[in-house]
Amino acid sequence: MGEEIEVIHSWSAPRSLSTSLMYSFAQRDDIEVLDEPLYANFLRVTGVDRPYKEELRSKMENDGNKVVKEVIFGAGVKKYRYCKHIAKQRVPGLTNELMKRGKHFIMIRNPLDILPSFEKVVPPSFLELGLAELVSVYSELSESGRPPPVIDAADLRENPEATLRGLCEDLDIPFQDSMLRWEAGPKPFDGIWAPWWYKSVHKSTGFSPAKKYPMPFPTSLYDMLEQSLPFYNMLKRHARRSSSNYLNSTLPHPSLPVPANEKLLAWVGDEIVPRETAKVSVFDSIVQGGDGVWEGLRVYGGKVFKLEEHLDRMFDSAKALAFSNVPTREEVKEAIFRTLLRNGMFDNAHIRLTLTRGKKVTSGMSPSFNRYGCTLIVLAEWKPPVYDNEKGLMLVTATTRRNSPNNLDSKIHHNNLLNNILAKIEGNNAGADDAIMLDKDGYVSETNATNIFLVKKGCVVTPHADYCLPGITRATVMELVLKESLALEERRISLSEFHTADEVWTTGTMGELSPVVKIDGRIVGDGRVGPITLRLQNAYKNLSKDSGVPIPTYEKS
Repeated sequence: MGEEIEVIHSWSAPRSLSTSLMYSFAQRDDIEVLDEPLYANFLRVTGVDRPYKEELRSKMENDGNKVVKEVIFGAGVKKYRYCKHIAKQRVPGLTNELMKRGKHFIMIRNPLDILPSFEKVVPPSFLELGLAELVSVYSELSESGRPPPVIDAADLRENPEATLRGLCEDLDIPFQDSMLRWEAGPKPFDGIWAPWWYKSVHKSTGFSPAKKYPMPFPTSLYDMLEQSLPFYNMLKRHARRSSSNYLNSTLPHPSLPVPANEKLLAWVGDEIVPRETAKVSVFDSIVQGGDGVWEGLRVYGGKVFKLEEHLDRMFDSAKALAFSNVPTREEVKEAIFRTLLRNGMFDNAHIRLTLTRGKKVTSGMSPSFNRYGCTLIVLAEWKPPVYDNEKGLMLVTATTRRNSPNNLDSKIHHNNLLNNILAKIEGNNAGADDAIMLDKDGYVSETNATNIFLVKKGCVVTPHADYCLPGITRATVMELVLKESLALEERRISLSEFHTADEVWTTGTMGELSPVVKIDGRIVGDGRVGPITLRLQNAYKNLSKDSGVPIPTYEKS
């Protein structure tokens, strides 16, 4: 007489190496396997046609709940029972016991690989593929507090032992070397449908690597691919590890500076989407050539600080670059407000506002290919000031010179930031917070990310905005300098003047007003935040608290 058995449920879409995995588990000495025990019930409930339909229904139990009780969870002679399930076969009317009992896992495969082979037996459709039901299986198990392990067929083919060891670990069963190989040919536990579906797997004796170069994808299946990929990608994010077929597969999953930003919502184009789907087309000008303009804004106490000034500069930059089909000012504001409201961001948030020339009809540099209109991106994040505004910064001078207006006017706030990035690399390599950039004549222009000021004998001095961006925060601080009845000069400044200054600070939306305590190894002043810096920091804090464009309040419909 048999004993109660522990069931391992495998859920997948068709053509996902599920039969190979069943063969793998069948090699264990502690497992018996069942091949799609709910298939006959699926045919009975849905009425779909199969070339073997009548034979299958005559030889398999058609009552799904009877299958669950007597076949899937019936007594057995081994410790485990492995049940290969195709997700779409979980049809309405099945007992909840199916999902409540046993160990569950999901195997996924890229629809690019599934669809071409799927149509050889059954005309492919979104319902036949069953990826939506596979996501439903994952969601239901996760909501019950038992998120199932997810493995990708690509990983199984590339590194079967590591993938199987990981799966066994997740299922809390010991790995057995026998799982890596099996004899070729049909198996006694194969389903009736095997002659139609299992010809390739019957030739196999183990998991073989995928072909290096795939066959062309049929264009007739393109629409179905578009429908299916989001479901695959959603599950792929939960896979034990990314496929080694991808370039970044060996990189560990990084932690975020602010963990709350893991579940933010961003505006892309004309909609709000989750972080992981916030992407632009590979044909977008921002990808093709860094062809876009941007602004950084901050949110304080329910208001967007200096919103109108930032929008003035963004629209001026877009005009200077001859953008066409630009969204209106009100449309941009609405996108900003809607994004902030959806994220519940009313304070201590930063907005990266980007406007690209838009998507092209074909790859290339010419703006004549841009016929879809501009792409608007509103990326709002929880982000405190990025610099240490109490202890101060250390700067070094970069060898990379700031762009001249002869080449690219810095008054255009463009996304092509390689000039700044090269300087930032120098700063990173020197262990500094940022790098000072000089103009073509050797005078200080700005840092790689901010404008810069010095104080000498009570006078505040900042470089002309000839080679540097005339920053919004820079202009705000210059106004505050005058309001505080301090002397202000705007002129060419040599590097040695910064080395010998009494105080130095940088300005920018991302970091606000940040004191500098060391430049190129020289201590600035006495190495502490200076009195004028502190005075202006307080003035800036009060101004940002009291001014700005209010975010419209949420109203129930």
